[in-house]
Amino acid sequence: MSTVKVLNMAGAEVGTVELNDAIFGIEPNESVVHEVVKNHLANCRQGTQSALTRAEVSGGGKKPWRQKGTGHARQGSTRAPQWTHGGIVFAPKPRSYRYVLNKKVRRLALKSVLSAKAAEGCLVVIDAIKQTEIKTAEFRKFLNAVKVDGKAVVVTPTMDETIVKSARNLPGVLTTPAAQLNVYDIVNAKYLVVDQAALAKIEEVYA
Repeated sequence: MSTVKVLNMAGAEVGTVELNDAIFGIEPNESVVHEVVKNHLANCRQGTQSALTRAEVSGGGKKPWRQKGTGHARQGSTRAPQWTHGGIVFAPKPRSYRYVLNKKVRRLALKSVLSAKAAEGCLVVIDAIKQTEIKTAEFRKFLNAVKVDGKAVVVTPTMDETIVKSARNLPGVLTTPAAQLNVYDIVNAKYLVVDQAALAKIEEVYA
């Protein structure tokens, strides 16, 4: 098993922890990660795009000119697609883009991104992420102390409202409970900052 340093919120090393190779030491499967990210983005789509077909555009009830003898091409309606203000050919309509991936695929993708973060040295383990009051400046000070200077996902054992509200105004910083890890969020971030208790929970849930 590989080991990683455990820091406190002041950035000082307070020990080490062993990582479960079944979660943090596998060979990342990029194609599976791509599938899961694509699925996440598809499921986020609202699917509300809508346009009118020639049957739905108002007007155009009268034939613009007679069929023959004018020198013009024959026309049946001024609301046909080739006319200004006409309908749209194959107009998009509201629909759901949602689809479901196999649970094993999603789990493999999560293990892949966790292993990639560990291999890159972007996994930061903290002995305990705690704040007594909601203060964004204090949370920024904590991230600076542990040398997290880019987009980051901060993982806590459970939903901690104080941490969530302290971090939500920091650009690129996202907080999540260990049981709700998201592959897209981890891929989109540079660092994964994990509470040591949350690390144990991740290994318990996904091993």
